[in-house]
Amino acid sequence: MKYHKIDSNLFIKNRKNFCSQMKSNSLAVFNSNDTYPISADSTMPFEQHRDIFYLSGVDQEESILVLFPDCPKEKHREILFLKETNEHIAVWEGEKLTKEAAYGTSGIKTVYWLQDMEKIMFELMTQCETVYINTNEHYRASVETETREDRFTKWLREKYPAHNVAKSNPILQRQRSVKDPIELELLQTASNITEKGFRRVLKFVKPGVSEFNIEAEFMHEFLNNRSKGFSYTPIVASGNNANVLHYIENNQQCKAGDLILIDVGAEYANYSSDMTRTIPVSGRFTDRQKDVYNAVNRVKNEATKLLVPGIIWEQYHVEVGKLMTSELLGLGLLDKSDVKNENPDWPAYKKYFMHGTSHHMGLDTHDYGILTEPMKANMVFTVEPGIYIPDEGFGIRLEDDVVIQDSGAPFNLMRNIPIEVEDIENLMNS
Repeated sequence: MKYHKIDSNLFIKNRKNFCSQMKSNSLAVFNSNDTYPISADSTMPFEQHRDIFYLSGVDQEESILVLFPDCPKEKHREILFLKETNEHIAVWEGEKLTKEAAYGTSGIKTVYWLQDMEKIMFELMTQCETVYINTNEHYRASVETETREDRFTKWLREKYPAHNVAKSNPILQRQRSVKDPIELELLQTASNITEKGFRRVLKFVKPGVSEFNIEAEFMHEFLNNRSKGFSYTPIVASGNNANVLHYIENNQQCKAGDLILIDVGAEYANYSSDMTRTIPVSGRFTDRQKDVYNAVNRVKNEATKLLVPGIIWEQYHVEVGKLMTSELLGLGLLDKSDVKNENPDWPAYKKYFMHGTSHHMGLDTHDYGILTEPMKANMVFTVEPGIYIPDEGFGIRLEDDVVIQDSGAPFNLMRNIPIEVEDIENLMNS
């Protein structure tokens, strides 16, 4: 792995917290992701399932974690099953985790090779009453592929049909949404790498460069700082492309006078960052661009202050809508009759700001979190308002990642990434 070793105490604490929420005499299983084929002998780069990583730190394919806190055998209360390494694998694929290395990474003492899994699982399943299966219940999930986790769950339920079944996901949704101090450090590192990429791009952009040239500048900086690359597919949208919310073609030339909406984030140690900035191709905003930009920035700053313990996500977005409505009136994009006659289910401001303002951040860019429950300290959220004006040929979005605090304003992980108009212009013209 490119990233520095993570303190195993993080994973030890995560397992302890998870096990404290399990039913008595129950067992939970977590699988690595598959390595997905492309065609012929080509595969996509391996990405670890975030749940097994969160609970063990194991960042390797064909791995299984079993948690059985009430197991009669103490050594079987935490088990890792790993793909057995050998000299042939080491030559062709590189070193895999040894049992000793797995203990150093995870703090789990009992490590078996994967070939022993069915035999050990039979013993464990005769001793437990309930098995926790791991399903993806994220509110934005839309998965057509059968995962390794899915196949394992199918095998387990067919082989042991008499066991009670419980779900790991509700526990993980709540637990993963509140970040440990070690996780906050990792998220800060990801944000710092993103900052380096953005500062590089500010020096690079000029009329005539292509969107993919800008994407390449970010990738260069990210890789140079121990990141695997982007934590999600990057958006580099110049001119009217910015009005396509999920524009990822990144293949157009950037023209003088246009703006570029840049929505990118570096990953670090599987943790995500998520930044959006909008900059002028020519290094200077027009007066109109500046007015809209500052309106978006004001909404972002005021929306950030609303992220406090106890607030509900839906309620928060109602308040942000009021802030945006006021700014759109000031810009002349809405008038009072638009607001007076608006559809409550699709308020007038949605014509120019049609997406949500905040989502959970963490191991996933759209991280775990139950939106109907109150926000808590040490949850991490994006704040990303935007105004999109196709008739004027530009869209502006600004986004930071912030940590909710016990009291006071959230802590901005992207506080050092330039955002004010004057700072952007000065850096682009220095």
